[in-house]
Amino acid sequence: MSALTLLTGDAQTFLSKVWASRVHVHRTDPDDTDGLVGLLTLDDADRLLTSSAIRTPAIRLAKDGSVLPESSYTRGATVTGRPLTGLVDARKALALFDDGATIVFQGVHRYWQPLTELVAELELELGHPCQVNAYLTPPGAQGFAVHSDSHDVFVFQTAGSKQWEVHGEDGPEELVLEPGLSLYLPTGTPHAARTQESVSLHVTLGINQLTWRGLLERTVAKVLADVPDTHLPAGFLDDPALLSEPLADRLAALAEDVRRLDAAAAAETEVRRFLTSRPSRLAGGLHDVLALKQGIDDDARLRRRPGHPCVLLDRGGRVEVLLGDRSMTVPAWIRPALEEVRARSTFTPGDLAEHLDAESRLVLCRRLLREGLLEAVS
Repeated sequence: MSALTLLTGDAQTFLSKVWASRVHVHRTDPDDTDGLVGLLTLDDADRLLTSSAIRTPAIRLAKDGSVLPESSYTRGATVTGRPLTGLVDARKALALFDDGATIVFQGVHRYWQPLTELVAELELELGHPCQVNAYLTPPGAQGFAVHSDSHDVFVFQTAGSKQWEVHGEDGPEELVLEPGLSLYLPTGTPHAARTQESVSLHVTLGINQLTWRGLLERTVAKVLADVPDTHLPAGFLDDPALLSEPLADRLAALAEDVRRLDAAAAAETEVRRFLTSRPSRLAGGLHDVLALKQGIDDDARLRRRPGHPCVLLDRGGRVEVLLGDRSMTVPAWIRPALEEVRARSTFTPGDLAEHLDAESRLVLCRRLLREGLLEAVS
């Protein structure tokens, strides 16, 4: 099941009718630990807070609409004689939680693998950067007052329940989120949430939308950069014609340059920009390094790393492979083998025998292991 389907139910219906338009609620099986509810449990939150040496700004605390000072829940330490600051003091944080403070795990997708994988897959489906925070709130408490976000969000409950106040065109609406429910809020939707009798742990997945304005700005940036950066003429304050006539000429020239831009090339550049700038996601990479040291043969079981793209761009006699955090180039005659890799989730180097000789297919698989597209299956 795709990440978007997991969050919305019917991904295609969601994209066509709901995206950036209205609030959407989706119900899944609350007992499905392989679904949303299993991505971050209370035990997981406890482990992160008390046993991981987590530091700010990965954690912040808020109570009754105010963010608490870091000094109230952090401490210092030393490692090999060097100072280490911003360490979360679990005893202080738990005391504040007991007193009604919400514990926020910020950017949790950067350090909790199940959410890392969810974000990686969702980014590939949507084509937009995503981020994740998680909110642990004690019973009868509220961390933040009514507010809105500058990006779309998905919210899903993994433990307990929380009452949400969501403001729409028809006024405020209240709903209770519990495990098995996910909520979509378009950009700018005012909302607030408060726990009732039980503790609450919910995950907020933010979508930092790429926009047409941004794409146009990036596309015409080089054309604008080529405009001479000379001074405006003296005297234009008294005689605006000194500006208007030369400006008209420059606008006409700029419009002509814009008309000559290659939209297909600009679109490819945008794809490349996104698919070479994602964070490195290499869970299990140590085992891959060891597998390479031990050597792989035609029977080695390999699989595509989840959430990693494999987009192929023709570059004359070569092919550029977009891998998410980087790209690699290979001779064009290797493309059929790469298409085979793209089409399979799990395979062996021997499965590429139709396209490459024995030495070439092992070289390619070793390269794809080193680059992080593939992982070794034990």
